[in-house]
Amino acid sequence: MAAIDGSVAVLVREILERHSLSGGRRLLVAIAGAPGSGKSTLADAAALALNRQRSGIAAVFPMDGYHFDDRLLDILGRRSRKGAPDTFDVDGLRHMLGRLKDNMQDAVAVPVFDRQIEIARAGARLIPREVEIVLCEGNYLLLQQPPWDSLKSLFDFTVLVDVDEAELRQRLVERWQGYGLPPDEIRAKVEENDLPNGVVIVTSSSKPDLKLSN
Repeated sequence: MAAIDGSVAVLVREILERHSLSGGRRLLVAIAGAPGSGKSTLADAAALALNRQRSGIAAVFPMDGYHFDDRLLDILGRRSRKGAPDTFDVDGLRHMLGRLKDNMQDAVAVPVFDRQIEIARAGARLIPREVEIVLCEGNYLLLQQPPWDSLKSLFDFTVLVDVDEAELRQRLVERWQGYGLPPDEIRAKVEENDLPNGVVIVTSSSKPDLKLSN
């Protein structure tokens, strides 16, 4: 927890510095990292810390709401690789990021992925116009390959969360154990999907403004 706290403090300080220079524009922050890197925890903790300083200044927008549905993945033959770069609606995500950046509406409803049932819930979270800092968190926000490479220009500040591979493997195993999956299914998910996706993120993401070890 101490490592997370230290990373949160660094992240919040950097965000507030850029916010002070934004000229009143909404700030879009990308927090990217491999599955299990702690990017979601980091984003949530940073938003909480920012909102403690000024209520309602920050909100979190998770990329995972743009997962393709399982039925579509079955049709595409990609269900076993759910979570890979080609299993997301990147164009829909880009459009939503544009809406959030423009900030022309009273509030924007965004989808949120429900991991308990492995389905994205449409319109599950509102981000009001008054929010000045949006923390966008997700695996591939800084990926350099098309169509993901079209996203980076939308962000005002980019962060990559870096984790040692052995630590990452352990976290991923514990994550799936928490959902009660049998050992063979956990091994397949971690070794054949999550970790290979993590390698893609580490090797193919563009250089961030800030790299945080977690």
